[in-house]
Amino acid sequence: MDAEEFRQRGKEMVDFIADYLTDIRSRRVLPNVKPGYMRSMVDEEAPRYGEQWDDIFKDVERVIMPGITHWQSPYMHAYFPALNSYPSMLGDMLANGLNQLGFTWASSPACTELETIVMDWLAKMIGLPNDFLHSQENTTGGGVIQTTASEATLVALLAARKEVIHRVQAQFPYLSPAEINGRLVAYCSDQAHSSVEKACLIGLVKLNLVSSDESLRLRGNALRQAIAKDKENGLIPFYLCATLGTTGACAFDNLMELGAICEREQIWIHVDAAYAGSAFICPEFRHFMNGVEFTQSFAFNPSKWLMVHFDCTALWVKSSPALHRAFNVDPLYLQHENAGVAIDYMHWQVPLSRRFRALKLWFVIRSFGIEGLQKHIRNGVEMAKLFESLVKSDDRFEVPAERHLGLVTFRLKGGNELTEQLLKDLNMDGRIHCVPASIKGKYIIRFTVTASSTNTSDIRRDWQIIQQLVNKIPSPIDHLIPKGRPNKMKHLSDDFRMSLVLSNAPHNPCLINGSFAAILPLDTSRIYAMTHELSQRALNHSLLPISTRRRAKNFLSHPTMNKQMSIDPSMINNDYKKKGLVPPTSSSLPMSRQGSLDSRVEEILENNS
Repeated sequence: MDAEEFRQRGKEMVDFIADYLTDIRSRRVLPNVKPGYMRSMVDEEAPRYGEQWDDIFKDVERVIMPGITHWQSPYMHAYFPALNSYPSMLGDMLANGLNQLGFTWASSPACTELETIVMDWLAKMIGLPNDFLHSQENTTGGGVIQTTASEATLVALLAARKEVIHRVQAQFPYLSPAEINGRLVAYCSDQAHSSVEKACLIGLVKLNLVSSDESLRLRGNALRQAIAKDKENGLIPFYLCATLGTTGACAFDNLMELGAICEREQIWIHVDAAYAGSAFICPEFRHFMNGVEFTQSFAFNPSKWLMVHFDCTALWVKSSPALHRAFNVDPLYLQHENAGVAIDYMHWQVPLSRRFRALKLWFVIRSFGIEGLQKHIRNGVEMAKLFESLVKSDDRFEVPAERHLGLVTFRLKGGNELTEQLLKDLNMDGRIHCVPASIKGKYIIRFTVTASSTNTSDIRRDWQIIQQLVNKIPSPIDHLIPKGRPNKMKHLSDDFRMSLVLSNAPHNPCLINGSFAAILPLDTSRIYAMTHELSQRALNHSLLPISTRRRAKNFLSHPTMNKQMSIDPSMINNDYKKKGLVPPTSSSLPMSRQGSLDSRVEEILENNS
């Protein structure tokens, strides 16, 4: 493809994109395909010779579009917004053409300097303190564009970890960084995004999930108690990720209460405002930021709600030297004569290279202006208010959490199975798309206004679809409720588990424990019975009847065993000798199993014999 053909094809592509966005209401929101759908539609091997562009482009509609989830549709209400706009796309088109790698100032001065300018613009637009500005004298703060909010959380955690290790080593020089790192503990609420847990996994630090209050907010008393307990156990609190606009229900942690505690304990506060941060350009929503002066870093995604397409996460820090200490490497081939005078953003992030993302942000802010962006945010909030009023007008539904901004949570009154069935039917229908979350054990549906084109007619149309599907659900759904079991989230039917595509509580990856085969006595029939039990329950979508933790009945059969002891062979031998008894061999001692599946083998077999 030469320059002349590029001119022609580029114009055709712009027309295709404009037509797609204009007519997006005519497309089913959620694709109706199965995993592997594309395999039979394309060749098994890459073409040996180049193909004609017409043939390539025809396959966009034939191969790609059947598997597209239409995130820009006004009927897309899942997750959070992932908006784009024409100025944003033009900015990225230019960035792709220029193809700058802005790791240092010298590698692309314009790339670096525009980023510092638009990050200051954005900080002032949402009302961040001056300590976060590049242009503020006598401060070392500033902003940088990261790829995602998850990366921003990780960057802040790694910087905080470096700072606390340096501080503790200054007091206790004999402690190695590894010894200190092993005692570090970070905090977030039980409503925080799972990216906090991932950051802790990468940083090799412990994470304490602190319970939120009845309004799903992290409060000062809960954090204070968690810190005190961890310090008693010899741990070192160092990092708190406070959430402004949680994933599940858009709840806001109380920064004023948390800030005073963290300031006293020398804990780095990072704010994750991925979704809600865009709304802070409107003064009426800035009260959610009260206490932001206590924080060390702050991040939100313009790529969610501010008309800038993915990827673009704005991260600000009060101390850029903290980032330098965590990420600074200085090979000869990256050095330049202006190092130390100009910003080198490679020291503010995990990767080395970086794209010219500031262009699309610059284009959007200049094209819409602050007032235009505020109007867009306020329209999304009004659409959410309308949907909330429709839900409350139907006695079959409830709104389990207070609505904030453009997110409404709703559910059918009664058991979790009713709401889960509704969501399954809703997404199979395909005309609108929503995802679930869990709020204090309740299965809820999240309805987020995500598209810039959403209007009142769209909202009313969506509500009519929901009501149509509710009318088809039998109530109660007796065949879905396991007999004799409480109606809790963990007992949701396996048929619907694929609808749980969004979780607002961190969970470590889980492995199925098959170690029962190793701990059972060498009895083939018992091993077969256990294996058969597990396999049959899997086929029948039945849950294991694991009750509240208790030790096996025969655990205390030895005279030296008691409920508070783990097995210490030397103690057992001494006790037996004092009583004139022959000490048992190691093979005859009972095993202490701390409530894992292994300790339930006897119980499972007994209950299902």
